[in-house]
Amino acid sequence: MKYQNTKSFAEQLDEADPLKAYRSEFLFPKAKDGSPKVYLCGNSLGLQPKQTSAFIQQELQDWADLGVEGHSHATHPWMTSNEDLADSMAKIVGAQPQEVVIMNTLTVNLHLMMVSFYKPTPKKFKILIESDAFPSDKYAVESQLKFHNIDPKEGLLLWKPRPGEHLCRTEDFEQIIEEHGDEIALVMIGSTNYYSGQAYDLKRITEVSKTKDITVGFDLAHGAGNIQPNLHDIGADFAVWCTYKYLNSGPGSLGGCFIHEKHIADEHINRFVGWWGHNKDSRFNMRVDFDPIPTADGWQLSNPPILSLAGTRSSLDLFDKAGFDNIRKKSVLLTGFLEFLIDDLDMEEISILTPRSPEERGCQLSIQVKNANKSLFHQLMDKGVVADWREPDVIRIAPAPLYNSYTDVFTFVEILKHCLNA
Repeated sequence: MKYQNTKSFAEQLDEADPLKAYRSEFLFPKAKDGSPKVYLCGNSLGLQPKQTSAFIQQELQDWADLGVEGHSHATHPWMTSNEDLADSMAKIVGAQPQEVVIMNTLTVNLHLMMVSFYKPTPKKFKILIESDAFPSDKYAVESQLKFHNIDPKEGLLLWKPRPGEHLCRTEDFEQIIEEHGDEIALVMIGSTNYYSGQAYDLKRITEVSKTKDITVGFDLAHGAGNIQPNLHDIGADFAVWCTYKYLNSGPGSLGGCFIHEKHIADEHINRFVGWWGHNKDSRFNMRVDFDPIPTADGWQLSNPPILSLAGTRSSLDLFDKAGFDNIRKKSVLLTGFLEFLIDDLDMEEISILTPRSPEERGCQLSIQVKNANKSLFHQLMDKGVVADWREPDVIRIAPAPLYNSYTDVFTFVEILKHCLNA
């Protein structure tokens, strides 16, 4: 598409947008004058769908009306509530429904997955992550190494950008696997980097790792609802994600897990277990040995928090209606428009750290403003822009295609230009 740097062009794109109706399904924070803020921070916390309140209220009403019988007779029976969402979530991450479970929160799930899939031996014990992984990932893998009495200085390998560069190169990943693959037990990569916005080639990462018999897991915190990772087809062993960013389920809401079908029926795989992962047919017999459900549900520990799950149900309902392929198509156009407008500023101090190819990014652009400090971010906030600042000089802008408009993107760049020229 050939973009134009005018408000009228942005409005034309909005008018022609097949997903334009979904913007009205979300609640936007308000500026002092009562107008909606330019909210471009879905990479930190997605906006609340208007229907979420009704979804939660329904659970409260069922609890009030039914008490314990809500487990079987609620509008969405609590006994199977998370299972009922597996189809919807599977479409978003490219999985089969039986490979997906909604449970816990992201780092809890990451630890549970590493219990099952990190199997160090005296020779093959190292874990490879990207050097600028989100801190919680680094903390988790370091603590797993320590749990196995492995010094992180010996057990942790980092995939780094080259000197003077911001992005990781796939060929450098391949070189690490070639040189150290016989020592690596686990590759655990964030699918889409929180800082740079780079979306890694998950298929290639998996293929290369498997040549050295390495287990592969992905953290989709910034990927789920943003890119299509095609987890089943690429053959990843496991993945974890949160749902409060691009999936709009609410602050601190439930996470998700993917376990490839080649693992889900393995009763002998190491795992931490709990009652809710036990075979449903005999779960209430109580005095029987653990018999795992032969799907990803077998990794559950406890019954899901229903009120939190209602927020996930609400958002996934909108994703189902919009269609994730359609959401991704708009995302490419919307972020492409943002990229065009930033380039058209033609300011020496501004550069885009995120890859230029749509196949190598999601909706986020990380914009570096040289010699800037957080006062620029505060100016943007004062003018009604909600974005994200990362030290020392990067603004992360993430136009979420379900609720952001082309006019949002145009307005942001106009405000940014005004702040820089002030």
